[in-house]
Amino acid sequence: MPADRRHAARVALGLLAPGLVLLAVGRPELVMYAAFGSFAGMYGRLEPPAERLRHQFHGAGMLVTGVGLGALLSAAGAGSAVLVLAVTAFATLGSLATDGLGLRPGGPFFGIFALGATASVGPDLVSPLGAVLICAGTASWCLALGVADRTERPASAARPAGLPAGAVRQAGRYLLATSAAGVVGVGLGIDHANWAMTAAAVPLAIVTAGEDPDVGAVLDRAAHRVAGTLAGLAVTAVLLLPEPRPELLAVVVIVLLFPTELFLGRHYGLALGFFTPLIMVMTELAAPSDPVALLLARGVDTLIGVAAGVAAAALVRGRRELPALSH
Repeated sequence: MPADRRHAARVALGLLAPGLVLLAVGRPELVMYAAFGSFAGMYGRLEPPAERLRHQFHGAGMLVTGVGLGALLSAAGAGSAVLVLAVTAFATLGSLATDGLGLRPGGPFFGIFALGATASVGPDLVSPLGAVLICAGTASWCLALGVADRTERPASAARPAGLPAGAVRQAGRYLLATSAAGVVGVGLGIDHANWAMTAAAVPLAIVTAGEDPDVGAVLDRAAHRVAGTLAGLAVTAVLLLPEPRPELLAVVVIVLLFPTELFLGRHYGLALGFFTPLIMVMTELAAPSDPVALLLARGVDTLIGVAAGVAAAALVRGRRELPALSH
């Protein structure tokens, strides 16, 4: 099996087992929390076992923290202003953490996605402890799968200790992009404004700390995000408008993870054609709503977010960077 398909299969298996457990106990609506835990398996792609374990452990920590904070905000009945502040702070600190740890995929995208999505779910769905246990249990299973895969791969070059040069500037881009997207989304009264903040992180994920952003590459990533999301929304409409049973929707979420991860490293826009319905379906399971309004909100939020991300990359520039910070 080629390495990328082996990796995608391992990621998919990371959600399959917990997803089947949730189906067996009659709680398909909780698959969102398992899905966030399974994203830990996306880290350490094609890396040697020891390095993969380290990166997946750190990625799992970010995801579980995001789910835990989001569940607490939901339980506290936090308003949209508090959510914008929380996601912005998490994105800024998460950027510093992921750059310092050298995580790949880079940036805090999955962490802020987990925080915003779980904070937007009603507090009666599951307790904060239950949400964390589902996410952490799934992430632990994914780490175990990573350890079991002993495929030998060349070790990557060692990274200098500490924050790379330009990490603070990169964190500033995330702060500007996510806060602007959140304020605009809330100001326009769009449901799920947290999606705009998540989308704002996407164009910045390809910016390497210490380097001036390649605006052309950022625009290309933004175009992939918009085109892939629109294609994914068409798929989502086909899935949600017939109003299938929750159990079937949970199976759809589990199935879509494999092609999402398989194409993520090959063609980002194509991967989003699978990832968008995955996240839309699991959101609908956790917080049922009008599917048409959900699709519209997702499309508008994506446009707001990518515009904010591109603007932040274009505005926060400068080649003079501070020296790398050591521990």
